[in-house]
Amino acid sequence: MSSSATDTASDTAGGPGSGAGAWSDADLPSRLRLAVGRLNRRIRVDSGAALPPLQTSVLATLEDQAPLRLSELARREAVTPPTMSRVLAALDDAGLLVRTPDPQDARSALIHLSEAGHDAIRRIRTERTASIAQRLDRLDAEQRAALEAALPALERLVEE
Repeated sequence: MSSSATDTASDTAGGPGSGAGAWSDADLPSRLRLAVGRLNRRIRVDSGAALPPLQTSVLATLEDQAPLRLSELARREAVTPPTMSRVLAALDDAGLLVRTPDPQDARSALIHLSEAGHDAIRRIRTERTASIAQRLDRLDAEQRAALEAALPALERLVEE
């Protein structure tokens, strides 16, 4: 049995009657996870991602919410501070971020994107949006309309 078939077959727990919600399709959680995960990987591959996913995520977080301390970035990205320290070192070496002293805590630094960091995340987002647009072009009007109708529900799933 292929790994995707195994994933689908083994991940149907949580369907109707399990207390997790009553879905019209008992395989909905598994199918959604697989589709979203595969689409995400395809987008990364299609866009020729120059940075690993965690580094890209950190750039996006900093663009949206900077300045942040290392500890806050680690919390938001759900990684340990030592892992975040390594990620920030790589981004710093690439000239994508700037550290400034934290005026409230001399032991800490606030982390911002450099101009190169802003340019990098804009380029990545543009490439990924183009990749999605190309994939959407393969769908018929009814399928695109179904995706558009599903967007509010998908957006709600990622709310904290």
